[in-house]
Amino acid sequence: MVRIMVVDDHEVVRFGLKSLLARQDGWEVVAEAGSVAGAIEQAAEHNPDIVVMDIRLIDGSGIDACRAITKNNPQTKVIMLTSFAEDDLLFNAISAGAAGYVLKQVGNDDLVRAIETVLRGDAMLDPSVTGQVLAKIRETTRSEAFTNLTDQELRVMALIAEGKTNKEIAHSLHLGEGTVRNYVSSIFSKLQLSNRAEATAYAVRHNLSNFLNGG
Repeated sequence: MVRIMVVDDHEVVRFGLKSLLARQDGWEVVAEAGSVAGAIEQAAEHNPDIVVMDIRLIDGSGIDACRAITKNNPQTKVIMLTSFAEDDLLFNAISAGAAGYVLKQVGNDDLVRAIETVLRGDAMLDPSVTGQVLAKIRETTRSEAFTNLTDQELRVMALIAEGKTNKEIAHSLHLGEGTVRNYVSSIFSKLQLSNRAEATAYAVRHNLSNFLNGG
C-alpha cells in the first residue's frame, strides 16, 4: 500500500487531492496538513511514502517543509505543487530534496503519472519547467565539478538534467537500458548523489552545459 500525505493551506484543494488519490488502487491518503509545521509533524508521525505539497503555505514555504521532511524521513518522496513556474522556487525545491515539481494546472491523470514516476525512483519535472532548467545551465560558467566523469557519463548526466528516463536516454544514445543504469549508478557514486533530482540540481549548480561546450 502506497501511503500518501497531502499538504495545502486550502481545505477545498486538500479535499480534491484526497478524493483523486484515494481512487487509485493500492494508494491510501494517511495524513493531511495545511501548514509547514503541520506537514513536518504529520510526516514524522505517519512516515508517508509520498508527500504532495503546495509550495506556498500559510506559515511559510513548502520548500522548508520539504527540506525538513526529507532530512528526517529520507525514504519519503516529496512532490511540490505550484501555481507558477518560477526559477528560484524550482531550483530551491530541487536543492531541498524534492523528487518532483509539478504545476497546479496539471490534469488529474498527469498528477497520478507524476506520483507513479517518483515511486519508481525517478525525478519528475513538469515539462513546462524543463526548459528553464536547461536555460539556467546555459547561462552559467564552466565548472570543474565533472572532471571525474567519462565523456559518455557526461552525456548521460546531461540527459538526466533534461528529465529523461533511462529508457529515453538509452534510445537517444543507442545504448541498452542496463548499460544506462550502470552509467547512472557510476555517476551517482562518483558525485555522491542519491537520486535523479539531486543530479539535476548538481548539473544546474555546477554548470554542466557550459562544461560540455567548453565555455
